[in-house]
Amino acid sequence: MKFLQTLSMLCCLFFILSCNKKIDEITEKDYENAVSYMYANYNNKTAFNLSTSVKWFKDNSGVWFIAHSPQGKIYKTLNFKENQVKPLFDHQKLAISLSKIIKDKVNENDLSITNIQYEKNGSLSFTAYQKNFILNEETYNITEKKEDKVDSNNLNQSISPDEKWVAFIKDYNLYVKSTSSKQELQLTNDGEKGYEYGTWYGWFDTIEGENGERPKHFYINWSEDSKWITTNVVDFRNAEKMYLLDASVDSLYRPKLLSYYRGSPGDTTMVHTKPVFFNIDTKKEVKTILPKNTHINGAYHEWTMRPDIIIGGYRERGYQKEKIFRFDLKTKTSKILFTEESKTNIGTFSYRQIKNKEKILILSEKSGWRQLYIVDINTGTTTPLTQGNYYVHSIKHIDEQNETIYFTASGKEKDSNPYHQKVYKITFEGEITLLTPEETHHKVTFSKDGTYFVDNYSTINTPTKTVLRASKDGEILSELTTADVSIAISKGWKAPEVFELTGKDGKTTIYGALWKPANFDPSKSYPIIDATYTGPHTQLFPKSFDHIFNKQSLAELGFVVIVVDGLGTFGRSKEFHNHSYKNMQNNLEDHVLAIKHLRKKYSWIDPNKAGIFGHSAGGYDTGRAMLAFPDTYKVGVSSSANHDFRMEKAWWPEMYQGWPVDSTYHKISNITNAKNLEGKLLLVHGGIDENVNPSSTYKFAEALINADKNFDLLILPSQRHSYKGKSRNYFIKRKWNYFVEHLGNKTPIWDFKWSYK
Repeated sequence: MKFLQTLSMLCCLFFILSCNKKIDEITEKDYENAVSYMYANYNNKTAFNLSTSVKWFKDNSGVWFIAHSPQGKIYKTLNFKENQVKPLFDHQKLAISLSKIIKDKVNENDLSITNIQYEKNGSLSFTAYQKNFILNEETYNITEKKEDKVDSNNLNQSISPDEKWVAFIKDYNLYVKSTSSKQELQLTNDGEKGYEYGTWYGWFDTIEGENGERPKHFYINWSEDSKWITTNVVDFRNAEKMYLLDASVDSLYRPKLLSYYRGSPGDTTMVHTKPVFFNIDTKKEVKTILPKNTHINGAYHEWTMRPDIIIGGYRERGYQKEKIFRFDLKTKTSKILFTEESKTNIGTFSYRQIKNKEKILILSEKSGWRQLYIVDINTGTTTPLTQGNYYVHSIKHIDEQNETIYFTASGKEKDSNPYHQKVYKITFEGEITLLTPEETHHKVTFSKDGTYFVDNYSTINTPTKTVLRASKDGEILSELTTADVSIAISKGWKAPEVFELTGKDGKTTIYGALWKPANFDPSKSYPIIDATYTGPHTQLFPKSFDHIFNKQSLAELGFVVIVVDGLGTFGRSKEFHNHSYKNMQNNLEDHVLAIKHLRKKYSWIDPNKAGIFGHSAGGYDTGRAMLAFPDTYKVGVSSSANHDFRMEKAWWPEMYQGWPVDSTYHKISNITNAKNLEGKLLLVHGGIDENVNPSSTYKFAEALINADKNFDLLILPSQRHSYKGKSRNYFIKRKWNYFVEHLGNKTPIWDFKWSYK
């Protein structure tokens, strides 16, 4: 009897467990939900107007934009005189006219036209179906716009502003020719193949075959008075290449050899560039103090209002010293205008010239916070325009006549989120005004004359409003669109949750966001996945509403997904950023703290299951996480990663891990630490990635093999650094299912549909 009772209890337990397993199994509906939150369904089926891109008419009469809804899209316009939003044209009439001219059915609710502008006669020009058209808005007659043919010869020569001279390159040397006498004058004599005038170094210049030709580039720049000419001399003679084998060409049955010039950290065998200047009257070169530098820290320059005066600058290798100076081409004298030095690195320095006032506006972190400085180019006098413990992000517009600068900054107002940017204006005397008081993130674009700006303002859980504002005081003049996520809400979706914790330094507040599945059940336990990219030249915290679905797709497959900006990323203080310098191996410490914090706070986060994924620098993070933090991270998907900075493009590691290359590069390499792998790791790379060469992933894979570690490898033969088309979908499917199987312990579904109904 006792045996029968025990057997009965076991059967009941088995039945209950079987039922629970059945409930928890992943379904095609889960995958359908995941697909519904992908970017392809923005403004299509799931959400509308999360961010509205507005185009300004060239005549400054108004703007045009597209308003999206479940019924389709409507092209709208706002004329500044009327200040009313209305349809840009009659969609039905335009669709009928377009259907006739292309001889195919055009849907009035799904028009796809670009480059819209008013012509001088009041007609509307636009591009559709790879052709340019003119629309008569009275008759709705459409005619094809005939474009002037481009003279290919003009692409390889430059005519002076006074039209007296033509500059061109012949046999790698610089020449000028008189337009009246046709006499040719050779300005340089030392040019040769590999030491070339009138060109520039292209980051993605790909060469086919061992002795193939580099893509041609042409660059010559005249001063406004036609008395001076500048170009580059580019030295490839001692530069080394990186190589790729393209095995994806259908018509070839052997791989195609590809190469490109690219320096790695510490290399001296790199492409070098130097600006050169010539006096047209004397036909002689004028030597400046602009140096010949590597392609990662080449010198830069621009003309001023006085054509014989240039503003120039460069960074010393190692990114710890930046100089801006003024050079007089007539007197051959120079003046240092601004210098910034750092014991760590300089990664956010920039400047804008205020030509009519003979000043330059500089963004510098020399105070410990990125602030604005104004410099007189004649006296060298530097005046701080903004001061305080906040971060100036970008200069949006300069009103030279009224001596007013418009810029975005974050962290200026007390208790504001340090990632949310607001718009300010400041006079040359330092009088500052806040133009966007809403406690949100503001993404703005200014009209060419600076009278208006369009503002997409939102937070990760505050829907976007897109409005037109007056620049003088920030007044909202008209509302253009409002985000609509009612369809997602009807399916149970909720906006991501923002969380905070104290960082690894024990004092700084760290921010992150958390996504849950739409069918979230707090009685269940969910594995957590860290979507990583520690930069450190960017931010990952989702500032605005157009990022609400970034990680929702993966969450729909039964996970809690988080993003975190730990100490070391940019956009806050210089001290905050410095945490990553020569310390890239520890960028994930705040991520580990965040996972511990969330597990302690929420019972529905699985205490034992955490995964991680990332692309490029995030791919390095993923490898590092699996090797250095195996107690936290159990499953990782690393794509297009730079697993050893010594194999990377030179600028990024030299800026953040330091130069010269030292033993820390070896210490933090995923390759040299391959023996520490414990969890499940999928490595992915594009076969012809010319940004992060796939050799990094191959070398890591070889190290894992030599260490007898179990891992998975996926090569996408036809793909570069970003994955596209079928390969992109294949990668997403593999990534989703890798987590479903190894972190969710569920049976993944392979043949789900990519279309969402």
